[in-house]
Amino acid sequence: MSTPHQVVARQLAAYNSHDIEAFCATYAEDAVVHRRDGSTLNGRKALRDTYAELFAKGRCRAVVTGRLTQGDWVVDHEEAHGLSEEPVRVLVAYRVRHGRIDRVDFLG
Repeated sequence: MSTPHQVVARQLAAYNSHDIEAFCATYAEDAVVHRRDGSTLNGRKALRDTYAELFAKGRCRAVVTGRLTQGDWVVDHEEAHGLSEEPVRVLVAYRVRHGRIDRVDFLG
């Protein structure tokens, strides 16, 4: 089984290559994503619907500038590009259980 670090690394690689199938495959069917704007995405289908449109534009990418891991959790300091004029800096906490991301919290 993959480590949480490896799962999150695969997720980021899929995000950066705009591969919706590989991206969604890193998430649990019932994954919950708490977004920066306060909204929540519930389930892999919601992730697919949201990110497929973003990936189709082909501009988004993220760079990890720092990473911490502890148990099931991986916390990244990321710089997101292509979402706005300037890069967006954010902390993202990923919880990985049974080889898939089941919870994401965007922290700022």
